[in-house]
Amino acid sequence: MQTIGYLGPKATFTHLAVTAIFPNAESVPYNTIPQCIDAVRDGEVDLAVVPLENALEGSVNLTIDYLIHECSLPIVGEIVAPIEQHLLVHPQQADAWKNIERIYSHSHAIAQCHKFLHRHLKRASYEYMASTSAAAKYVSEHPHEKAAAIGNRLAAKEYGLAIAKENIHDYDYNHTRFIILHQQPCELPIDHEPDGYKTTLMITLPKDQAGALHQVLSAFAWRKLNLTKIESRPAKTGLGNYFFIIDIDQKLDDVLIPGAIAELEALDCAVQVLGSYPYYTVKQK
Repeated sequence: MQTIGYLGPKATFTHLAVTAIFPNAESVPYNTIPQCIDAVRDGEVDLAVVPLENALEGSVNLTIDYLIHECSLPIVGEIVAPIEQHLLVHPQQADAWKNIERIYSHSHAIAQCHKFLHRHLKRASYEYMASTSAAAKYVSEHPHEKAAAIGNRLAAKEYGLAIAKENIHDYDYNHTRFIILHQQPCELPIDHEPDGYKTTLMITLPKDQAGALHQVLSAFAWRKLNLTKIESRPAKTGLGNYFFIIDIDQKLDDVLIPGAIAELEALDCAVQVLGSYPYYTVKQK
């Protein structure tokens, strides 16, 4: 049986993504993204699943930077999962949720539910936790406190909480991208067909060259390679030094993408393939 490390504890949204795509695997929680990535490198687990980008909050910079600067592992897959936030309370508090005095959750989850909280729980104070599941665990262990957690259905089930109000998030289209990492490029043990394929490149531009980014984009444009994302990150070598992460909406082929890479290298760009991989979408229930 394959083992899959994920950003824990149990019942986080990362855990939810893992159970949706790898229902029969043994999942192992880790406290931080670096610990999860290191576990793959050190052979503690076969695969790791960590968050990369949220539709509302943007990129998870820790994931990108750790992969680039500390522990280089190939991306072998991607999971796109919906983020549905619910108001979770201890069953003893289920009928009195409007009297809640304190809200526990991750800061991002609280921010994603601002409109609901402002409208219905205006007087409640906020307590930021390491994860939504940590918040659910706390509420389950303090039944007499007038408290609620914001989290998912898995957290409610895992910690025996009642869902006082469903879907309290401000925006319906809130999804998170999770990447799957392995020591080497590999085929994933997933039965169903992927929704598509991507190739992710890291590109470092030559210094002080006018129009360098335009030339980079042109190498993809005239080949009709569709870029689904382009993002800059500091290279950590000095002010003004950046690298770019680019997602191409297709699998690494024998002609077009290698040709674009060769053209970029001829322009003195440094190019690294971070992965060419399938992606899967978790359906809303």
